[in-house]
Amino acid sequence: MEVTITSANYEELAASGKLVLIDFWAEWCGPCRMMAPIVEKFAEEYGDKAIIGKCNVDEEDDLTVQFSIRSIPTIVFVKNGTVVDKQVGACSESDLRAKLEKNL
Repeated sequence: MEVTITSANYEELAASGKLVLIDFWAEWCGPCRMMAPIVEKFAEEYGDKAIIGKCNVDEEDDLTVQFSIRSIPTIVFVKNGTVVDKQVGACSESDLRAKLEKNL
């Protein structure tokens, strides 16, 4: 299941020991809407191995600044509190899956 990632729950999620995939997005962003079904699919497939979530940049200024998000969609992979990979802009499902698998 996909998680909504906020400033309030990020630290707890990052401390889980699992890979955390954060999809930084906004409602008005067309490419973000293109990526949404892929992220949702990964949440179903990898929910036991990773935390898959979304962070709305219009609602979460603190996390957006913390991760230096300058364009969306940006998908950040965090492990043990450290950014281990990043995807800026829309990409194919296979490219995103390769990054996810590499970092699990």
